[in-house]
Amino acid sequence: MAVVPASLSGQDVGSFAYLTIKDRIPQILTKVIDTLHRHKSEFFEKHGEEGVEAEKKAISLLSKLRNELQTDKPIIPLVEKFVDTDIWNQYLEYQQSLLNESDGKSRWFYSPWLFVECYMYRRIHEAIIQSPPIDYFDVFKESKEQNFCESQESVIALCTHLQQLIKTIEDLDENQLKDEFFKLLQISLWGNKCDLSLSGGESSSQKTDVLNSLEDLKPFILLNDMEHLWSLLSNCKKTRKSFCY
Repeated sequence: MAVVPASLSGQDVGSFAYLTIKDRIPQILTKVIDTLHRHKSEFFEKHGEEGVEAEKKAISLLSKLRNELQTDKPIIPLVEKFVDTDIWNQYLEYQQSLLNESDGKSRWFYSPWLFVECYMYRRIHEAIIQSPPIDYFDVFKESKEQNFCESQESVIALCTHLQQLIKTIEDLDENQLKDEFFKLLQISLWGNKCDLSLSGGESSSQKTDVLNSLEDLKPFILLNDMEHLWSLLSNCKKTRKSFCY
């Protein structure tokens, strides 16, 4: 049986994982802190001094988190009791059990980067829910809405294409179906370009019709198994039909 490769982590200098932990995550945290600070007057208007103190507390917790990351401190358990707190802490214990470190503690640059990034978002959530009465505040709401509005032209073009496809799909032959399937796969793939986490919170809206960009983007696909996937699905469809008969 093939051995499962080691998870990517920040100890691989120059890798995506390393740059994620060194640059991208701190940038996201900085933007979150800035967002809270910019809403200080709103918190005061809604909650008075209590809202201002809550904003200060949330920023303090997030600044502490950023410092833990940048100085490669041990990853600590969650403290705020929430529906998923125990699950997170159990998984942290599991990660620690896999380490060869002398102190047996998971650290930011030595733990799997995907776990570390997800944990960072969970710690942001914890900082907010520990700061009532602003524990309802969505620190990413503005950027999500901005990117969605800026992407409307592309969204409309894609929806129009899908509506037309639904109307005509029964009349498409095998090659046409395959072509449309490949288009949808590529749209799904390149949709990741709009992920705000990948851009470190910077605007990443889709301002052009992605359907018209697919051919130009093909050379940037590192591993393309679309033909193999289509073959598997086609065979499954044929097998299912034979069983029905």
